[in-house]
Amino acid sequence: MRIGIMFDYQQAGPDAISRLVDDLRQAVEEGFESAWLPQMFGMDALTALAVAGNRVPGIQLGVGVVPTYPRHPGVLAQQARTTALAVGPGRLSLGIGVSGKFVIEQMYGYDYARPVGYLREYLSVLSPLLDGQSVSYAGETIRANLALDAMGEDRIPVLVGALGSQMLRLAGGHTDGAMLWLTGPATIRSHVVPPLSAAATAAGRLAPRVVCLLPVCVTDRADEVRAVAAETFEMYGTLPNYRAVLDREGAEGPADVAVIGTEEQVAARIREIFAAGATEFVGTLFTGGESAARTRALLAELAA
Repeated sequence: MRIGIMFDYQQAGPDAISRLVDDLRQAVEEGFESAWLPQMFGMDALTALAVAGNRVPGIQLGVGVVPTYPRHPGVLAQQARTTALAVGPGRLSLGIGVSGKFVIEQMYGYDYARPVGYLREYLSVLSPLLDGQSVSYAGETIRANLALDAMGEDRIPVLVGALGSQMLRLAGGHTDGAMLWLTGPATIRSHVVPPLSAAATAAGRLAPRVVCLLPVCVTDRADEVRAVAAETFEMYGTLPNYRAVLDREGAEGPADVAVIGTEEQVAARIREIFAAGATEFVGTLFTGGESAARTRALLAELAA
């Protein structure tokens, strides 16, 4: 099984990069397939991975997801290719997404109308630039006429943060796959995989990656930890896109899709996620101490 781990550095601090280097080295020693950083409102994930990943070989690196609206696709392509150059060939996966209406309109000040059509135009510029091609494109929301100087021939896989059917079809037909957050196995099986795979097949692309990110904790106090998860991830249950996938799963809130329990229970749930069609599982640890150590040990065992 392809198992990764998500590191959260939103409260970065002055020693954040050195701590990330240590975390990456530990992940390599434990045998994780990949390590990921979210792009939120702390340090810039691609920049952090460029610095830390350059010091720690031997593990795949991913960022997910980078909101597209604040970054022109030419700028994001340049940054991603620079990061890939820093960490070495074949290591970086770039997760992108349109974020949500509140974040884009109220925080960044961009128009959030027609996000699917916008992202389709965005990919029309981003994808060829990542592949080393020049671009001349004029859409309704995106315009570009540029080329980037050569920075190696490494191809950078692109994944879309996709939850709705239209976005899943766009991901399958135009990128390497989808990144999922708070999406349970029933929803992966019935809602995610069919349109994603059908679109990839129709476009003549390889079978898409389905990267499933979920909170995970190995513990003997499941009820207590589930209460912690409910508080930690409460916000997502109020956002329309996440509320929709939680409803599809029959989940009252994010804690109900979090992977929590004993080693046997967590392992069984992760296997269920793979059986539903996920190609990769990325665990987001949200507790510390003994439970975090047990969680990492189990994930590393499954990765092996």
